[in-house]
Amino acid sequence: MNSERIEDIAQAMVSPGQGILAADESTGTILKRFDSINVENTEDNRRAYREMIFRTEEAMNNFVSGVILFEETLYQKAGDGTPMIDLIRKANAVPGIKADTGAKPLAGSPGQTVTGGLDDLRERMTKHHEAGARFAKWRAVISISDSLPTRAGITANAHALARYSAICQEVGLVPIVEPEVQMDGDPGDHSIDRCAEVSAAVLKATFDQLEEQNVVLEGIVLKPNMVLPGVKSARVSAEEVADKTLRVLKAHVPVAVPGIAFLSGGMSDEEATANLSAMNAMFNAPWKLTFSYGRALQAPALKAWGGQAQNAPAAQQAFTHRARMNGLAALGQWAQSHEQAA
Repeated sequence: MNSERIEDIAQAMVSPGQGILAADESTGTILKRFDSINVENTEDNRRAYREMIFRTEEAMNNFVSGVILFEETLYQKAGDGTPMIDLIRKANAVPGIKADTGAKPLAGSPGQTVTGGLDDLRERMTKHHEAGARFAKWRAVISISDSLPTRAGITANAHALARYSAICQEVGLVPIVEPEVQMDGDPGDHSIDRCAEVSAAVLKATFDQLEEQNVVLEGIVLKPNMVLPGVKSARVSAEEVADKTLRVLKAHVPVAVPGIAFLSGGMSDEEATANLSAMNAMFNAPWKLTFSYGRALQAPALKAWGGQAQNAPAAQQAFTHRARMNGLAALGQWAQSHEQAA
């Protein structure tokens, strides 16, 4: 796309039938991914894996609207010397950057965190914009227990999200606003209704703070959790997840927001797809409802690749399949039979 308006970039990021690839695993996080397939966590291996994904033309051209990058990848070159960011642009996807520096303990609030990275954010985001990034992502982590989160924990994270968003828009980046209420936090036994209650409080606080910080809502993308029971609770149907998630969103997300790109934390690949499709099939939402998945898009490809160049075609086929399934889900058209036909 040619427009530099944040409103136009945000719309491009939620194009119908497309979603955002979260390829922003930190060096520590991708170590865990590589350990699972017995691949050494070197810069060359990280480059080879991500280059393989970005060169998967069918998936990138048809089902990926944007890519969140770790700083290393934004400035990295492919094996033939092509800047990685150019591979993304070639697919007409928008390149973005992970902006936060991770969750830190929140003083005076045991068991809660607040996300760091505000101190030098303007300078870092200006540099990344000059390098070609056009959006950023900041993740707030909210854990659920009988007593958590507290009002202080919710407010601290909402305030940080809003300050980050205002700085990003100032330098020409679309902020992805990610307040994640975790389904897999400790103890992980909360009910779906408890998740709905906490998610509603988090979203209300977040949009209150965005308004106070004069953030242009037409120039953001929201990346929330779906409303889910904890990982240690009984699973529920995709229709129940969709119904309860949509109820919370309708009550607390302004219609000015162009799109909602859900995270997949704690869900299986197919569960994330099924829940998204159920939402789009159930309700003609005022916002685009799409995906911003990392593991739920890449896990089958990573396993098929296994660090071996000769496995790249199989890995790219696996990535294309999951991208296609989620593209269908973003239109409300996915069915289990599509998985079986793969």
